[in-house]
Amino acid sequence: MLINHDKIFFSLLSILPISIIAGPTVSLINVLLIVFLYFFVFIKKKHYKFLFKDKTLWLLLIVYVYLIFNSILSIDYEVGLNRNIGFIRLIFLFIGINYFFYISQKNLKILKIWTAFIIIFATDVYFEKFLGANIFGWGAEEINNIKQPYGKRVMSFFKDEPIAGAYLNGFVLLICGYLLSIYKNKKRLYLPLIIIFLYFLFSILVTGERSNSLKALFGMILFLSLIDFIKLKSKIIILFILILSFVLIISNSNYLKNRYFGQLYSEAFLEKDSKFFEENTYIRLYKSGFNVFKNYPFFGVGNKNYRVEACSDKAIELNYFCMTHPHQVYFEFLAEHGLIGSTILLFIFFFLIFKNLKIMILSQNYVQIGSLLYLLSTFIPLLPSGSFFSDFNITLFFINFSLMYSVSKNTNIFFQKKNLQ
Repeated sequence: MLINHDKIFFSLLSILPISIIAGPTVSLINVLLIVFLYFFVFIKKKHYKFLFKDKTLWLLLIVYVYLIFNSILSIDYEVGLNRNIGFIRLIFLFIGINYFFYISQKNLKILKIWTAFIIIFATDVYFEKFLGANIFGWGAEEINNIKQPYGKRVMSFFKDEPIAGAYLNGFVLLICGYLLSIYKNKKRLYLPLIIIFLYFLFSILVTGERSNSLKALFGMILFLSLIDFIKLKSKIIILFILILSFVLIISNSNYLKNRYFGQLYSEAFLEKDSKFFEENTYIRLYKSGFNVFKNYPFFGVGNKNYRVEACSDKAIELNYFCMTHPHQVYFEFLAEHGLIGSTILLFIFFFLIFKNLKIMILSQNYVQIGSLLYLLSTFIPLLPSGSFFSDFNITLFFINFSLMYSVSKNTNIFFQKKNLQ
């Protein structure tokens, strides 16, 4: 019996956003199924004969080899070993998604399914924010005044993890790009499109996740500036509405107003004898990450090893702050990969992100531009972030990275090859 790879790829990729919500194990299984399915094609059609002549894949393999080397140098190699070895799945996920869109550009319809689900997710965020519990009743403990570890932050389908905003941020820009690509020639739909974009943006805002809200706002503003079929005057009006709405929503919610402005302003400027720069959690983490870097300047303590070093017996003596990671991508890289490792990682990722920039801008492929802007937002300096190589964050990163390449014939790695079967 012949296996219909196209339909299986479509099914597995369709449920990818849902699998991430179901948890890291389900997400990993889904990704591995996609990888194994493509690996079968890889062997059967002998893609290894030409694929690994591709510069993009060689650079990703260099990242993989470096991560294995990083494990050897780690202060506790067992802590980050699985994470580093497992990076290979993301390389094959990247190839598999490129192959999926190479088979048929009609596979863009998969983004229609993602769009429907993200709209449902965003709606559930509003549901929980304004009613105190989501559609499954999760979050209702807030109504009964039972203290929650994350206060009033909206968690939606993630139930007890405050990452709903980060999740939305991982899909919203590429979905906005997909909608733009469909309706860009239908002027009567400009207003509904703008309303949908605002709906997505404000769903991230009301989660209470400050960093992801700022990243989403950054992405939306930059996206607006790159759209060629909207006139400058209209862009200025939309930008004004965007920022005004952003401010009004925050100012009309005591929780959001305190969350986005009150806490930081009060701690930094209003309190007498303020020790904001000594006691703020994020600043302490940044300083701690930099202190770890100073003690391990070349290759750092090893991937996922910040906690091992920062929570050790010498933590107080060396002015460390005990947590899982420094909560900022650059300080995380410096602490866990040192100057040499950080240079390798950042150079390769930035090169791969920017190498097709001119093609994407000139072709006005909005799905690519949306994915590009998400990738860029990941590297905004100083804003807090989750651990870059955690399963959740690296999966969202590689979904966007893969789509940025795969959805256009000008950048898809398979369309650049000859004699494919």
